[in-house]
Amino acid sequence: MLEEVERWLDTRSWSLADRPVQQLLTAKHATGQSVSVVLPALDEEATVGDIVTVIRRDLMGRVPLVDEIVVVDSGSTDRTSEVAAAAGARVVHRDAILPRLPAVPGKGEVLWRSLLVTDGDIVCFVDADLREFSADFVSGIVGPLLTDPDVHLVKAMYDRPLGTAAGQGGRVTELMARPLLNMHWPRLAGFVQPLGGEYAARRSLLEQLPFPVGYGVELGMLVDALHLVGLDALAQVDVGVRRHRHQDGQALGRMSAAIYRTAQLRLARGHLVRPSLTQFERGADGFEPRTYSVDTEERPPMTEIAEYAARRVA
Repeated sequence: MLEEVERWLDTRSWSLADRPVQQLLTAKHATGQSVSVVLPALDEEATVGDIVTVIRRDLMGRVPLVDEIVVVDSGSTDRTSEVAAAAGARVVHRDAILPRLPAVPGKGEVLWRSLLVTDGDIVCFVDADLREFSADFVSGIVGPLLTDPDVHLVKAMYDRPLGTAAGQGGRVTELMARPLLNMHWPRLAGFVQPLGGEYAARRSLLEQLPFPVGYGVELGMLVDALHLVGLDALAQVDVGVRRHRHQDGQALGRMSAAIYRTAQLRLARGHLVRPSLTQFERGADGFEPRTYSVDTEERPPMTEIAEYAARRVA
């Protein structure tokens, strides 16, 4: 491992115990920083309400660490919006944000648009499918941002069990993202969960980054942040165990294709010969091909959007 990465692991990898919540609250009051929590959600009625409830109870009621919780619904067909609102979140539909620009499907699209409907100096993203959710996921990753002005982005690290098997989750991370990072961006090799959906960053950083519209958003954000603010501005915090809904192998294949595309753009700013992925499913007459488009679009840095600039001035 690179000597620089080993040093980074010693100085920029922390645990929850390193920053008690009361210390974070003191730092928040001293610096005047505000914290927004964003949950991108698509058909997550089974889990989104519990996540919102825990954050409101533990980090807005017992300890006033979080200033707002926003659930951005990206087109749910279930009761995600109603459940989230009943639990106390402000719910905004993806298509209602920046309506002059038609929305495209994808997680990155939702995260990008969320910058227009949140106010926090620190923005914390949390996936809406987490089970047995703990407020530590939020307090852990916003902690370094509240206490250390040199830190600009913090990823959560955790164990990811797959069923009853410990540490077997994160298949796309191990088969796609980690090899890409080790080979092409070895300075990022120390991130335990580079694709994890729980991370927090300063708005001043996020608004300067392009956002891949799909599943490549996490890898793209890490690579771009490395080049923009440097390795020592990035960090990770151990928050324990992450349990969530796992996707099937074919969905993971499509996710991997989007991540590879994101990496390829950053390596060469070139074009795929064929920006699509063909997979196979067994049908009545044998294996049948199914071809899916690979996410190729990226949204520009939010500072280039006129509505965002006008909102900041106001």
